[in-house]
Amino acid sequence: MSNVNWRTINIDLLDPESPANFPTATLAPRVPSVSASELQGLASQIKQLLRGGDSEGALRGALENPPYGGDAAAKEIHLAAVVEILQSIKQSEMSPMLSKIYSSDGGVEVLDVLMKYLYKGMSHTSQPSSASLRSMSPQSTGFSQIHSRGGGEGGGQAMSVLLSWHEKLVEIAGPGSIVRVMSDRRTV
Repeated sequence: MSNVNWRTINIDLLDPESPANFPTATLAPRVPSVSASELQGLASQIKQLLRGGDSEGALRGALENPPYGGDAAAKEIHLAAVVEILQSIKQSEMSPMLSKIYSSDGGVEVLDVLMKYLYKGMSHTSQPSSASLRSMSPQSTGFSQIHSRGGGEGGGQAMSVLLSWHEKLVEIAGPGSIVRVMSDRRTV
């Protein structure tokens, strides 16, 4: 026993409740896989509803079918559709629409999915794209100019819309929605 270095023993293997003794994949719920072509069809149906003037139906259709099991391309297609819907809805229609969705059956889950898309959209519009990084021009002052003058402001409008939706959503669903989204392992 004197030859065993007790400091190198992995005590987590001896604990029956240790994460080393059960697969952590069982903590996340199983989700069906979704292909990009299926989401392309769903996005076209949603855009058709939006063109027909049913913005609430388009929003519900997008949020009730989140692509949890999709690959990155499928999730990007769905994110683009959701952001397009959010940008097409007037600010005066936001609160009544969110209240109606919240009071409906399963409304809390739908608004939680909306919160996930708001955060994902905010993370995408704040990061400079690889194309804008290639067009970065050094200045004589030592600073870099990422966008040319007059360009690169499209993300600011999308961010403003997403922040407006976030404000209204927190008013309706409360801060519990933020906590549920941050603790959920399923991503959109």
